[in-house]
Amino acid sequence: MSPSAPSTAMVGREAETRVVRAVFERSLEGTPVALLVEGEAGIGKSRLLREFAAEVANRADVHVGWCLDLGASRTPFGPLVGILRSIVSQLGAESVRAQLGVGAEALGMLLPELNPTERSQTSPDRVRDAIAALIEVAAERNPQVLIVEDLHWADDSTLAILAFLMRSLTRGRIMLLLSCRSDDVRRGDAVSSFIGESTRARLLDRVQVDRLDADAVRELAEAIIGQPLSDTALERIRSRAEGVPFFIEEIAGCSAGPLPGTLRDLLLARFDRLGDDARRVVQVASGADRALTHPTISALAGLADGRLDEAIREATQSGILIVVDDEYRFRHALLREAVHDDLLPGERARLHRSYAELMEQQGAGAASGEPAALAYHWQLAQDPRRALAAAMTAMSDAKARFAFASAARFGELVLDLWAQVPDAEIVVDVPRLEFLRSLGSVLRNAGDGERALAVVNLALSEVDPAAVDPRTHARLLRDKAYYTMNLGRNGSVPLLQDSLSVLDGRVDDDRLHASILNQLGSRYMVAGRLADAIDIATEAERRGDAAGSDEETSIAANIRAASLAHLGSVADAHEQYALALARANTTNAELRYRVNYSDLLGLLGRYRDAVRVAEEGMERAREYGVERTTGAIMTQNMAVPLLEMGEIERVEGMLARELAQATLRIFHAYSTMTRVRVLSWRGRHVEAAEIVREWHPVFAEAGVDERQIWYDEIMMRLSVAESGGDLRAALDEVRAMLRDDGPRLLHERRLMLEAGWLIAELRATGEAVDDAVSEVREAWLSQPEQLLDDAWWRILSAFLDPSIPALRSAVDLADGDDVPVTFRVMARLVLARMLVDTAERPAAASVLDEARRTAETLGHVPLGRAVAEFAHAAGLRAADSRHAGGVGSGDAEPLTARELQVLELIAEGLSNRQIAERLFISVKTVSVHVSAVLRKLGVASRTEVAVLHRENTPTVRQPAVIR
Repeated sequence: MSPSAPSTAMVGREAETRVVRAVFERSLEGTPVALLVEGEAGIGKSRLLREFAAEVANRADVHVGWCLDLGASRTPFGPLVGILRSIVSQLGAESVRAQLGVGAEALGMLLPELNPTERSQTSPDRVRDAIAALIEVAAERNPQVLIVEDLHWADDSTLAILAFLMRSLTRGRIMLLLSCRSDDVRRGDAVSSFIGESTRARLLDRVQVDRLDADAVRELAEAIIGQPLSDTALERIRSRAEGVPFFIEEIAGCSAGPLPGTLRDLLLARFDRLGDDARRVVQVASGADRALTHPTISALAGLADGRLDEAIREATQSGILIVVDDEYRFRHALLREAVHDDLLPGERARLHRSYAELMEQQGAGAASGEPAALAYHWQLAQDPRRALAAAMTAMSDAKARFAFASAARFGELVLDLWAQVPDAEIVVDVPRLEFLRSLGSVLRNAGDGERALAVVNLALSEVDPAAVDPRTHARLLRDKAYYTMNLGRNGSVPLLQDSLSVLDGRVDDDRLHASILNQLGSRYMVAGRLADAIDIATEAERRGDAAGSDEETSIAANIRAASLAHLGSVADAHEQYALALARANTTNAELRYRVNYSDLLGLLGRYRDAVRVAEEGMERAREYGVERTTGAIMTQNMAVPLLEMGEIERVEGMLARELAQATLRIFHAYSTMTRVRVLSWRGRHVEAAEIVREWHPVFAEAGVDERQIWYDEIMMRLSVAESGGDLRAALDEVRAMLRDDGPRLLHERRLMLEAGWLIAELRATGEAVDDAVSEVREAWLSQPEQLLDDAWWRILSAFLDPSIPALRSAVDLADGDDVPVTFRVMARLVLARMLVDTAERPAAASVLDEARRTAETLGHVPLGRAVAEFAHAAGLRAADSRHAGGVGSGDAEPLTARELQVLELIAEGLSNRQIAERLFISVKTVSVHVSAVLRKLGVASRTEVAVLHRENTPTVRQPAVIR
C-alpha cells in the first residue's frame, strides 16, 4: 500500500484550473465573483481547491469553511463561522470593532468572542449586513478568497447568507469559491434551489469536474505506483475506478495484489492493514463531523501518549488521515463514511456517546454552534432522553439566531424523540402543547405552511377540552386559522369563532380576546364584510384598552381604517391609520400598519407614498426575520406601485428574489398576479396564460374568503388577454366583475380605468361599445362621493366620451404621478386616432411619436405593438412625413384586392362589423384593412374615403394606385 497517494501531483485538471484562475483574475479587477466547483464524490473537487488556494496564498487571503455532515441536524451558519473567524483573526478583533462599529455587535451572534450579543440586540438584517461589511473591509486590505467546502451539506441559513452576499457584494476583490458533491444534491431540495436560482440570476459561475480520460488515469496511477503500468494493469484500474481519481488512488495502492471485491472493501483496504491502535484512532476520528485536535483524539482513544503518537503516525502514513493546521482529518470524506459505516451498531453508539459526553464536559455552548453537533451525537448514541434535551436546545439556539429552517429541523427531531421519552415534558421543561405551538410558528417562519398546519392539527387532536387550559386551546384554534389562511384555504373564520367560544364565559383575558377578535376582524375585512369588520375591530379596541395593550388597539384601528377606505370614507381611513401608527409599539402592529396602509395608498394611486411606506416596512421585516412572511406581502405592496410607475426592471428583480426564497402559498399567490402582469407587459402572454391556468385552483379557493385575490385573478386574465391582442375578452373580464353581486372593494377602480382604454380601442375598430360605456360609467359613478371626481375619472370619462379637448386633458393628467404610467401611452394613442379622424395628421404624428417613445422606454411590448400598428395603418411615421402629403402624394402604395373590397364597402357606409359579416372575416382584420386604406389613400376619415371613391369610380376598379 503506497503511502504517497495523497501527495502525488494533481493530474488531468488543467482546464478546470484555468477556469478557476480566470475567475480569480476577474475578482482582482474589483468586482466580486462566485464560482461553484461541482462533481461526484471522489472526483477531486477539494484537491482542486486546495491546489488553487496554495497557488494564490501569496496574492490573497484564503479563508475556508466546511459544511458539516450532521444528517438532518445541520449546524446553522456552519461554514460561515469558520470563515468569519479567520477574517477577524487576520484583521484583528480591535480593528474589526473599530471599522464595523455597531456591525461588530451583530457579528457577535456568530462570533461571541468578538462581542457577545443577545438576540434582542440585533436582527437578521444587521447580521447579514455586518458579514458583508466585514468581507468588504478585508477586501480593502487584500484580495479575499472565501472557500465553502461541501455545499451539499449546507443548512438553509448558510444558503440564505450566501445568496445575500452574491447579490449585495458589488465592489471589492472578493472570490466566493464553493464545492459541491453533485450526486448528493436532490432535485427540489434547498441546495438544488439555491444553485438553480443563483445560476439563472447569473450570480454564480459553475465548473464541472469530470472523470479522467485514459491518459490521465495512466499518469496518475503510474505516479502513485512509481513505475510504468502494463496495458493489462491499466485496464484493470480503468474498469474499476471509471476515471474517478480517488478510486484510482485506492486501486493503484492495491495493484500488487488482488483487488477488493466491492467499493466498500476498496475503501477499507487501507484501514484493514492498520495495526490495532491505528485502527482505534481512525475509528474514533470517523465519529467526528469536523477536524479533530490532538487533545480530543487523546481523550477519546484512551491510549497512552506513546502508543497514541505511533497510532496517529501510522494512520497518516497510510494515507487515511492527514494533518491540516495542527488538526487531524480524513484525507477524503468517502473514507470517513466507509470506516464509520463499518462500525457495529454498539460500537457506533458507544463512540457517539463518548463524543457527546466529552462535549458536555467541555461545556459546548449555544453560541459556538455545538448544540447541533451535540444533538447529532446523542441521537446516534441511541440515548433518546439526552438527544431530546440537546435537540430542544439546538432548536432554541437556531431560532434565536433567526435560522428558522434549521430550528424547524431540530423541532422535528424533538417531535420524533418525544414518543421515546416517557417524561419528555420534564426533560425539556415545556408542556407538549406549548412545544407544538412553538414548532408550528417556527415552521411557518421557515416557509413550510403545510407542515405548520399539520403540527397544529396534531396538537388539536391531543386536546381534551374539559382538561386543557382554555387559553391554550383557543390559541391553537387561532394558530390553525392563521396557518389555514397562509395556505390560501377557506375555513379560518369558523376556527376563530370557535376560538372565541372556547374563551367566552371561561377566561377573563381581555388581551387574548382582543387578539383573536382582531384576527377575525381582519378576515372579515379581506372578505369584504366591511361593516362586520368595523364592529369586530371596535370590540377588539375596547378589550385592548381594558388590557392596556396599545398593540391590539393599533391593530383594531388598522382594520377599521382599511374597512372605512373600501366603504369610501377615505379621509376617516387616513385618520384611523394615523392612530394605528401612533399606537404601534410592537413590530407586529407596525408591520400590519405598513402592509395595509401601503396597500391603500397604492389603490388610491399614490404610488410614491405607497412605495415609501412599504420600503420602510421591508426594512423592519428584514430586521425581525419575517421577510418570508410579512416581508413577502410588503414586497408585493412595493412591486405593484413600482409597476404602475413603470419601473419594470426593478419589479422583475424583486420577483426573482421572491422566487429564490421559500415562502407560504398565499404570499406566492399575491406575487403571482404581479408576475403575470410583468410577463404580459413584456409580451410573453403565452407563458403568462400558463401561470394563470396553473394557479387558478389556488385563486378560486382563496378568493372565496379573500376578495383581493378574486380581483387579482381578474387582473391576471385581463392582462393576458390584452397582451395577446384580445381586447374584447379583456373588456368582458371587467364587465363580468361589475355584474358580480359580491362585495365591492377599491381594487375595481383600477380595472374600470383599464376598461376605459379597452372601450376606446374597440370603438376604433368599429365594434359596438355603447352598452359597455353605460355599464362602466354607471359603476364608477355609483362609488361614494370621496372617490368620484379625480384624475382617474377625468381620464376614464375622456375614453368613454371622447373629444379632442378631453383627450388632451387626459394626456396631461396621465403624465402626473398618481396615474398608472401606461396611460401615458394609452391616452396619446386614443388622442392620435381622433386627430387622424379630424384630419389633423401632423398633430397626430407628433402625439403618436410621444406614445412610441414612452412605450419603448417602458419596455411595454403590447402597447408598443398597438402604437406601431396604428402608425403603419394610418401612414404616420415617427420623424417622417413621407406619407403626410395627402391624395396627391406620388409614392402612394397600390391597394390589394381585399383592400379594394373593403374600400367599396366603406363607400357604402358600412361599419367595420357589417364589413366583417359581409366578407366573413373578423372585425379586427377589417380594422387593419380600413387603416391601410386610409394610409394608402392619404386621407383621414371614412367620409373622405367615400368621397374619393365616388370621384375615382372608373379607376378604383382597376388594380392601380388611386390618385
